[in-house]
Amino acid sequence: MPTYISAEGLQQLMDELQTRKMITRREIADKIGAAKELGDLSENFEYTDAKEQQGTNEVRIANLESMIKDSIVVQQQSGGEMVELGTTFVVEVSGLKRTFSIVGRNEASPLTGKISNESPLGQAFIGHSIGETISVAVPSGTMVYKIMSIA
Repeated sequence: MPTYISAEGLQQLMDELQTRKMITRREIADKIGAAKELGDLSENFEYTDAKEQQGTNEVRIANLESMIKDSIVVQQQSGGEMVELGTTFVVEVSGLKRTFSIVGRNEASPLTGKISNESPLGQAFIGHSIGETISVAVPSGTMVYKIMSIA
């Protein structure tokens, strides 16, 4: 499955991958070496902890490599007439204006207005234009959003 991501988001993934391979691996290897020097490994918490950290780091490295390999860079859309992946837009909801950006699932951060194209809210906005009203079912009822502008 492709990973939709901005150029900035892809760079962040590549930076994290580089850090985990070059720095974190070395730090964990040092911890394992130091723990081995303490003796009996069967009852050595430091050794067990370091090995768990090593496993977690290797899983994250594999995930990052997969995400990077399957990435499709989405360019920031501007001046468009319709909400789509990469679009930033302003809505009015309950008398308040909020700004949202439609991003891939790995960059989603609802608290900062970055909503996934796969989320119910993101899917509700995609394909709509300025002036349209969108109703979205939420646990507390229905939220009504009016698209005010598309950046």
